[in-house]
Amino acid sequence: MNHPRTTSRRRFLTSSLGAAGAVFAPQIIRSETLGNASKAAANSRIGMGFIGMGLISDGHVRSFPGMKNVQPIAVCDVRDWQAKKAQDVLKSKGYEGILATRRFEEVLSNPDIQAVCVTTPDHWHAAIALAAMKAGKDVYVEKPMTLTIEEGKALAAAEKKYGRILQVGSQQRSSVYFRIAANLVRNGLIGEIKEIYCRLGEFPQPPAKEAVVPVPEGFDYDRWLGPTPFFEHSENRVKGNYGGGWRCYWEYGSRKFGDWGAHHFDIVQWALDRDTTGPVEFIPKGHEGAEHHHYRYADGITVWRDRKPDGGHMIRFIGTKGEVLVSRDKVESSPAELVRHKFGPNDIQVYESKDHRMNFIESILSRKPTICPASVGHRSATICQLSGIAERLGRPLKWDPKTEQITGDAEAAAMQDRPRRKGYEMPA
Repeated sequence: MNHPRTTSRRRFLTSSLGAAGAVFAPQIIRSETLGNASKAAANSRIGMGFIGMGLISDGHVRSFPGMKNVQPIAVCDVRDWQAKKAQDVLKSKGYEGILATRRFEEVLSNPDIQAVCVTTPDHWHAAIALAAMKAGKDVYVEKPMTLTIEEGKALAAAEKKYGRILQVGSQQRSSVYFRIAANLVRNGLIGEIKEIYCRLGEFPQPPAKEAVVPVPEGFDYDRWLGPTPFFEHSENRVKGNYGGGWRCYWEYGSRKFGDWGAHHFDIVQWALDRDTTGPVEFIPKGHEGAEHHHYRYADGITVWRDRKPDGGHMIRFIGTKGEVLVSRDKVESSPAELVRHKFGPNDIQVYESKDHRMNFIESILSRKPTICPASVGHRSATICQLSGIAERLGRPLKWDPKTEQITGDAEAAAMQDRPRRKGYEMPA
């Protein structure tokens, strides 16, 4: 791997991944540097690129470079100012010569980069992650891993085909509290699971009529839209906001199902030992008087959205012999002493990761799967997407987790994928 000073002098004027078909010519922000003399870019260090420099990226761009075997090389965002901000953060940590670009293709064509961190809005996750694996890069991609079920199938297949390491940013799997909860459920310490409550909350609906405003200078809006339908630019549509913004629109995600659902439904899958399968029925709120959205597994276990009482926790597992309640800062049980249970060598114990980002780096070095690979991220995202389809259509769905197909409803089955705008097709 080259020293960052060498990287800063390399010319990235065209993309090796198909510049002829690109929508815009590369536009690059460069820092004038003399390199970083205080940090050696030894061959043992993993060169990393960061793609999508919005809200969630800040933690990644500050944490990954702090690891002794990670070397940041490039940052990418369709907003020049966001790329520049990330570049400045890395410069403040002693890293000079960081490439900043609008085009993720330039990051993927850089031979000094072995891994990428994809933190774009949801509608860009799949295409970038797949292109990265095809280019020989390992991938950390934020949750939900994909926008559609068919994208998920493609990424799970690519993970196998290209032999890449992928980590989905479902960081609750690397939390001691959720790990305790999963172990208690897996070992049957609260008996047979009957019901599970998951707290997702609500997003506002997008504005009924949005003011069209000029696209700011330095913002490639068409590329931000990418594969999704074209709409005139409005501030709310492109706003990065955990309480709304683009997350409110079906075009770019699955609303709260793809937001908190991607976290909590993932833990449900993990605790029930169903990472290779899924539910069979999805019932939207309002159908035949249903007060809450819910879905069911073949054995009757029912998962409820926002049902009370939840005991003040994000997830409540209800069994025939007790309960486990878990959030990001605590885990409780009934009987209370269960959370202090000591597991022995003959007990089931789930994959243990104490740091989600470090688990990714360790897996790159060992070539062993991460705690949340593409095959797992796909199954969890599928639940979010099916929940969204049921809500949008206002009727129940039947799902075959073996064939991975919606059954008995052609209109719903057609929504397993979405049309993509010309020029933004999925990589072949």
